[in-house]
Formats: sequence, C-alpha cells, structure tokens
Amino acid sequence: MGPSEFKLNNPPEDLISAVKFGSKSNQYMAASSWDGTLRFYDVAANSMRQKFVQDAPILDCAFMNIVHVVSGGLDNQLRMYDVNTQAETLVGSHDDPIRCVEHAEYVNGILTGSWDKTVKLWDMREKRCVGCFEQNNGKVYSMSVIDEKIVVATSDRKVLIWDLRKTDSYIMKRESSLKYQTRCIRLFPNKEGYVMSSIEGRVAVEYLDHDPEVQRRKFAFKCHRNRDNNIEQIYPVNAVSFHNVYHTFATGGSDCIVNIWDGFNKKRLCQFHEYDTSISSLNFSADGSALAIGCSYLDQFTKTPDTVPNPAIYIRYPTDQETKQK
Repeated sequence: MGPSEFKLNNPPEDLISAVKFGSKSNQYMAASSWDGTLRFYDVAANSMRQKFVQDAPILDCAFMNIVHVVSGGLDNQLRMYDVNTQAETLVGSHDDPIRCVEHAEYVNGILTGSWDKTVKLWDMREKRCVGCFEQNNGKVYSMSVIDEKIVVATSDRKVLIWDLRKTDSYIMKRESSLKYQTRCIRLFPNKEGYVMSSIEGRVAVEYLDHDPEVQRRKFAFKCHRNRDNNIEQIYPVNAVSFHNVYHTFATGGSDCIVNIWDGFNKKRLCQFHEYDTSISSLNFSADGSALAIGCSYLDQFTKTPDTVPNPAIYIRYPTDQETKQK
C-alpha cells in the first residue's frame, strides 16, 4: 500500500452502507453504517470530526452542502445534520425504510428512494416533501441524479427514468438487461446513459437515446469473478462510481476487488490490490482526485468465516494512468 492510499481512522463498526465526498471537495467525506452512525471525516487530516448516532441502521447519506449532511435508513426517517453545531433535524419520512439519498443540486433539494416504492423530493429549507414519484410497484434499490435527470433501479428489475420537474409520469421505463437483482445504478456524467451492476458478477452500459445507431453501443460484461479449482466463483458487484472528469468508472465487488473501466472503449484500465473484505461502497470525489472505498463483510458466505474482517474505509489518490482513457 503506497502513499497513494491510506486507511481512515475511526471507521464504522458494522457494514458500511455508503461513503460520499462533499459536493465540491476531496477533503470532507461522510460515511453511513448499519451500526446506526453517520460519520463526518476530514480526509486530509485523517480524522473523524463528528459522529451522529441513530437507533436503527443507516442505509445511505448525502451532502446537502459542505456543513449539512443528510441520511435515511431502516427507521424510515430522513434526517439532516449540521456538522458545525451538531444540530440534528428530522425532515420527514417514508412508509418503509429509505434505501437511497441523493442531493438534487438542480433544485437544491434532497431525493430519497424507499422500499415503499416511491422517490420523494424534499425542500430542505421548509422541511417538507414537494414531490412524489411513484416507482410503478418496485422497491427502490438504487438511484442516481444529475441535473434534472433521475434514474431509479427497482426490485422488479426495472429502470425508470424521470425528469425532476415532472413528478406525474416517468420519461422512460425499461427492463434491466441483467437477469439478476440490481445492486447499483449510476448516470453517465453527460447524462446520455447509465451503468448498472447486478448480484451476478455483471455490469451493463446502457444509452437513453432510442436511435438504433446509439442503441448499438450498449453492452454488458462479466466481471468480479474468479476460477478456483476449475469452478467459477461469481460475486455481486455492489458499487459503481464515475470519474466526473474522464468519464471512466470504478466497480467494487464481493470479491474484495476494485476495477476501473473505460466504458466507451470497452476495456479495463486497471485493477487495485485485493482488499480485506467485500467492497460495499465507492465514491470518487467531484474532481476525480480521490476515491473512497468502503470495505465490509456482507454476509455473502453460506457459512460465516471464523474471523470476520473489521469494516474499513480506504482513501486512494488514483493516477491518471489508472483512471484516464488510453
């Protein structure tokens, strides 16, 4: 492990559900966990600045701005935290757990996706729900937003594409091109398509434009697999994160591996070393200079190993060689 990567002090004590950098920063980062904590880190100083504790596991978090972080989890509640004053505000709730939380910069609001089959848009100043997107009977498993565009991956292997300004109906609804349950979906930084991953060691690169010329560019590929005594082990691909500058993306799997891909030229750019346990969350900073890697055991083995590795967060400063299209 060279100077380009280090382990954060004071990591969560249970499964890390999300690691997220501040919107314009590679210095501040938040992490949510099944231990009920939301942690706020100063990455440059390698120190945990704040820790907020809930009674229930937190499934996702997001920065509203550099001093306000929001979270959602198994208690169905959306909460906002002020990292300066340590104030905590209950903003609102869903009927079932909140699985996804994203900052919708376009309207300066927060989007929450829930197992109650809805996505809600929240006005954080007034602390009220200002829009509800019905997800056509699918629980929200993953969600991504850039500007006015939202993509939502649901439990029934559907993908719904929405315009933030229009809550009454989706722009497009698609069947997932992957046969198995969706783990993660992320919009391209240019909003022309999305990348999604599944529990069955596969990733799909999809385009939104219906033009047959454009659709010919879509593809799916196998990854996060290995052969052991001639038996192929297939692992879930839990996390995807885009490099906003180079438009390449990282994937993290239950094989303890992080790969960087060039989706436009259909090739892998690099593979990092093997980590102690499954990669549960990934997030590039806005400028792509840093990658946060959340590692935690995801109960994926039929028999629990004798020693379960402790959760850990690594911060890596990838080189252009690792992240830039060749």
